[in-house]
Amino acid sequence: MGYHYYDNKLSAEKLKRCYEIAPARVKQYLEAEIKFVLKKLHPLSKVLELGCGYGRVLAPLTQYAGFVVGIDTSFQSLLMCRKTMQGISNYALSNMDAVCTGFPDRLFDTVVCIQNGISAFNVNQSGLIKESIRITKPGGTILFSSYSDKFWAHRLQWFEMQSRAELIGKIDTKNTRNGKIICKDGFTAGTVRADDFKRLISGFNVETTITEVDESSVFFIIKVNTKSK
Repeated sequence: MGYHYYDNKLSAEKLKRCYEIAPARVKQYLEAEIKFVLKKLHPLSKVLELGCGYGRVLAPLTQYAGFVVGIDTSFQSLLMCRKTMQGISNYALSNMDAVCTGFPDRLFDTVVCIQNGISAFNVNQSGLIKESIRITKPGGTILFSSYSDKFWAHRLQWFEMQSRAELIGKIDTKNTRNGKIICKDGFTAGTVRADDFKRLISGFNVETTITEVDESSVFFIIKVNTKSK
């Protein structure tokens, strides 16, 4: 389901509620991801966030970058994002698919896709990486993140809370395991591990770094070379 789920069932206020009910350890993980990304930005950079939702990450990005663009497939989330971004001027929003954005080649200094978007979007992951590379400037950086295996118990607890609050479907406890959460209404959220990412990135002319943050996230950092395609 992925995008369609976030378009219809889990968008705007419901999406925001997922983060509001998060337990303390999950909120620590969320903040750690943002702090890690902000350290990678510079004041003149042009940044793209894939799957910006209601603006939870987009707002702090605008404080550290020159200009930030947020895209999402949910029109309702984008409407709510405008309210979140009230008083902020250095940003733009667009209703776009992250695998086929329509942006010109080599436009952004940094592309950000965190909080497991690489898996949660439920799109072709290789296509997502390819498009991100296409729209990133030579010497630019792409930041993907997924969950650390060390965070599984906290992640599962959080999703169970979302399910009890009827924000997502009932969790299929029989098949939810090994980094993959499955709901009985069809929603799934997997995990991209280091070996998975290495397979996905093979064939691309880029430099990559993999690092764990806060024992909760694994960041896949792509540095785009001048001859990347």
